[in-house]
Amino acid sequence: MAGADPIEAAPPVRKSDLPTRVGSATIMLAVAIAAIWQGGAVLKTFIALVALVCFAEFLRLVAKATGNLFYRLAGILAGAVYIGLAAQGLAGMDAYHLIAALGVVIFTDTCAYFAGRAIGGPKIAPRISPSKTWAGLFGGMLGSASWLVVYMAIAHNADGVATLADQFGIDGSEALGWAAAGAVLAIAAQAGDFFESWLKRRAGVKDSSKLIPGHGGVFDRVDGLLPVALIVGLFAAYSA
Repeated sequence: MAGADPIEAAPPVRKSDLPTRVGSATIMLAVAIAAIWQGGAVLKTFIALVALVCFAEFLRLVAKATGNLFYRLAGILAGAVYIGLAAQGLAGMDAYHLIAALGVVIFTDTCAYFAGRAIGGPKIAPRISPSKTWAGLFGGMLGSASWLVVYMAIAHNADGVATLADQFGIDGSEALGWAAAGAVLAIAAQAGDFFESWLKRRAGVKDSSKLIPGHGGVFDRVDGLLPVALIVGLFAAYSA
């Protein structure tokens, strides 16, 4: 009809990458569980390979983030220390501490995601990571705290503890301490996430690489694990 506005073409439907993400996550989880199950040289080799790929992606981000030679060299040195010590911490942990650390990161990320999506609210640092909210942070802290209390209760199972938690082997004060530790580790995990987000923004990229379909790079997957590994690794070495 003359004079009528042209009918706009419907925007193309974006194909969901959920199947790809789920498939990649399943494979990554299976490989990690197999390495932990084997332990020993297999686990240490796996950790070393992950650390090397992570460091390579870190170098790529630093190179894109700045053209200043001094800053690049400083970044390379800092990254080598940061990633190297985290890998050393993971490799030196026994299964007890390793599972605790991995669980903290998984529950922090998962609970932060769902809390942030469900509640929303103010952003923590929108210029660095626009999707991160305070609600998500507190959700991650709660998830990590809950995980650590339950995990430690099962791991420390003992008889004769006459408290509400006697079935699980820890008393109320211990549970409170593990909950606080879980919350602190969740903050550390989120700080690692923010650090990588800041570096990617400086580099002008969305992901550290495209190595893992639907998930980006290795650095994208372990950014929260690195600071947690440093803290738990130090604790494990001190308490050995």
